[in-house]
Amino acid sequence: MTAFTSCNPATGEVVYTRAAWPESQLPAALAQLRQGQRHWRELSVAERAAQLLRLADQLQAHREELAGLVTLEVGKRTAECLAEIDKSAQLIRYYAQLAPELLASLDIPTQASRSGVAFEPLGTVLAVMPWNYPIWQVLRFAVPALMAGNACLVKPAPSVPQSTQRLLELARAAGLAVLDVAWIDHDQVEEAIRQCDAVAFTGSTQTGRAIAALAGRHLKKTVLELGGSNPFIVLADADVAAAAQDAANSRFRDAGQSCNAAKRMIVVPEIAEAFIDAFCAEAAKLRAGDPRHPATTLSPLTRADLREALHAQVLDAVAHGAELRLGGQMPASPGFFYPATVLDRVNSDCRVYHEEVFGPVAGILRARDEADALRLANDTPFGLGASIYSADKERAWTLARQIEAGSVFINRHTSSDLRLPFGGVKSSGYGRELSEFGLYEFVNVKTYWQK
Repeated sequence: MTAFTSCNPATGEVVYTRAAWPESQLPAALAQLRQGQRHWRELSVAERAAQLLRLADQLQAHREELAGLVTLEVGKRTAECLAEIDKSAQLIRYYAQLAPELLASLDIPTQASRSGVAFEPLGTVLAVMPWNYPIWQVLRFAVPALMAGNACLVKPAPSVPQSTQRLLELARAAGLAVLDVAWIDHDQVEEAIRQCDAVAFTGSTQTGRAIAALAGRHLKKTVLELGGSNPFIVLADADVAAAAQDAANSRFRDAGQSCNAAKRMIVVPEIAEAFIDAFCAEAAKLRAGDPRHPATTLSPLTRADLREALHAQVLDAVAHGAELRLGGQMPASPGFFYPATVLDRVNSDCRVYHEEVFGPVAGILRARDEADALRLANDTPFGLGASIYSADKERAWTLARQIEAGSVFINRHTSSDLRLPFGGVKSSGYGRELSEFGLYEFVNVKTYWQK
């Protein structure tokens, strides 16, 4: 059965297929990983870091080739894919510097002659990964887990086999035998969870619930980074032009296919019209086209079904009273393109008010006042990130403390920083990646006590 298929989003053409493993191959791969992990865990953290640094060198040496594969399979612009490769290499170098100190055992004085805490690996960690950042999101999970002495088994999304395979080849070239890819279909995921020691998942909330249920059945530690519907609050004293530009950059980058992008623009009456006009003007500048071409500023969606689902959300919003200010028309040209779309006066009857929107569609929510803006920001099942724009930074900081999200950015759109934890609350998942907090997710924090 063909389980992995690359389809060029710019043309709709199928360019590569790969069959899933037979059932017998998963146990063999896991046995080999477990054997490798027994040696890997005995290395010092510095020795593991040195080996991972060779992978960073491989990424940089092959960045154009790897970015080209991501563009081919995902449809992202070449510049965006190159940035993904570069950030992945930076991640490795960051943890190579940080991990030896943070994973060092701690001596803690008690009544014992010797007592303390050690950070030891859990074993083999399974990662069920999405398609939108096929290099970054694999390494965002794998690098800290590997630094801690774990082995990692990656179950890739069905649409990115070439990007994933090339990453595996570069890992092998760097000498990493404890990172492997599981070419398994959905019906083998539970068995993989059962045989592994922990699970990381990035993707939709619906699938995240299913993964968490399976992991719970087998009592396996999980970290879930799920969907987002990030509010972007613009208050009366904000720099409207800067806010509109940031909002457009965040909402339409990667064709809007980022969980952490700004998605719900919440505006107060004093600046509503000025912001919406400026935001629409920024969105209207975007030009769809071949994602490999430097002049292209809006790439296609990754799959046809994703475009259909997005258009259905737009039609539903209009049917329930939202005003279409820009875009919203299904293109007739080849590929999976969708225009930059702005929906004004989105209300709670619209699906886009409650659901994650994964594409170049922005919803404008008009708040009655600042307090109502805060209510709208929290009136969502999601809690990944949020942004507040205001000249009064102290007031914005106070409001930020009242927003239910894993991160809040003031006068900047949401993003991820290697030095800061990344993750969500509510239906956006639990656990953290990046920073020192991500380093501790897949370790046994083990107490030692000696009389």
